[in-house]
Amino acid sequence: MRRSNMMPHRTNSVGVFFNANGERRSEFQSCCGEMFSQLTMTEHVEATAAALGKRPVDLLVLDLNGYEQLSELAGVGALIRGRAGAPVLVLCAYEHSAWLPELMTYGQFDYRICPVLNDELQQAVEQALAVPADAAAALQQELLDKEKELRDLLGVQRSLQRALSGIDTIESMSAQICLALCNFPGVRHTAVLHMKERGDLQLVAQESRNHLDLARLLQRRDRLLQSPLRDVFPPLLAVSRGEMVLLDAPEKAGDPELAMTLHDRCVRMVLALPLRAEPGGPELGAICLMFDRHITFSREQFACFSSLAQFVSFGLGMSELKHRNEELSGQISQMSTVDSVTGAANRRAGEDMLDNEIRRARRYGLPLAVLSFDVASFQSVNDLYGSPVGDQTLRVVADVVKSRLRTSDLLARMRGEEFLIIATHTTAADAKRLAEKLRGALAEADLPRTAEVVVSLGVTQVGADEGSATVLDRIDASLHRAKRAGRNCIDVTE
Repeated sequence: MRRSNMMPHRTNSVGVFFNANGERRSEFQSCCGEMFSQLTMTEHVEATAAALGKRPVDLLVLDLNGYEQLSELAGVGALIRGRAGAPVLVLCAYEHSAWLPELMTYGQFDYRICPVLNDELQQAVEQALAVPADAAAALQQELLDKEKELRDLLGVQRSLQRALSGIDTIESMSAQICLALCNFPGVRHTAVLHMKERGDLQLVAQESRNHLDLARLLQRRDRLLQSPLRDVFPPLLAVSRGEMVLLDAPEKAGDPELAMTLHDRCVRMVLALPLRAEPGGPELGAICLMFDRHITFSREQFACFSSLAQFVSFGLGMSELKHRNEELSGQISQMSTVDSVTGAANRRAGEDMLDNEIRRARRYGLPLAVLSFDVASFQSVNDLYGSPVGDQTLRVVADVVKSRLRTSDLLARMRGEEFLIIATHTTAADAKRLAEKLRGALAEADLPRTAEVVVSLGVTQVGADEGSATVLDRIDASLHRAKRAGRNCIDVTE
């Protein structure tokens, strides 16, 4: 929060420095000890609470280095709550920055992300100890800052809601999300990473206002969890750890080349949040925001970012669900219209197509022919070699026939070894020539364990006033005449 008209700092300041393992005792004493008339070092929550109870303390510094689990912080939260708004400075490791919004539920405090240089730590202490020259003006400025902060958050929420208003493809929706997140003050680059099947994390969208290409930085667009930066780059950490990651200075990630690249693109801070469909559920990916300035986030801002991540997770989840539903619908549709053995249309689909083509031919005055053929040798193949070989024979026959048809024609398996061909824009004479070609192609087909295939073909042209039932009766009669006439015969019905 911005402060105005600050005086240097409290005189005769009293401070308590808490650290779980005492590693930073001497460091803190050397850089900040001269600011305090009395400075108490503690390593246990109970000792810290006791020190706070003995006399008024101007500043409580809580160094969380040494803690590994958030569940251990309940005592630290009680210390923050006990301050009742009095100055608290929290030092939190970069890897555990997700603890900050959790601790803010206990009360207000300032924070710094570790590792912290001595100059940075000294400046943070000075700022915490500073008192306003005009308390009323400082309070007024704080209220104005809070009002602007809330307006900014509301603006981003509205932009994101518009981006998620329609269920679209994940790629298109992610691009809109990136545009919406760029409305937050100071954001220069946004990205959405999405977890595909088999743990394949992909960069699906990014919006850059600083000419940064995340794909080039990571040297890939997919399988990002295999990137050499997976243990240092915030969005990759957010996915692998399943929690928010805040990097308030690129050099704190510990990778000089990464820090240099980000600084060259005016990136001063990176925030990444994991995406998940439900609390505790598997990660769907992450959103990443890169800032051109240092911002100390408030509890409301952290809460807003968390809500934004939930909105994005919901939107991506709905998009993915819609995509899966479309795939399932397509599969169900195929199962209901396609013969599973031959890949041709089934009887129901064939009859529906015949109805449609008859209506279309009648409407536009176009010729329409129908062919029917029967694999006479199919039953003997089944008897000799079994149904697997018989099914394979039918598949080969269907493939040979389909390869000789136009894309506008349809092949349907009507029953057993009997098939129907609907030939659009075709007269009876053209259909007879097609039947001759099919008979020759099937005679030369390479069929499993059979020397040849015996077929009979019936051909007819649809009359001007005929319905599908009449046409099917006529083509059945034509096929029966062809079968009675002998091997590989063709019967044409006018």
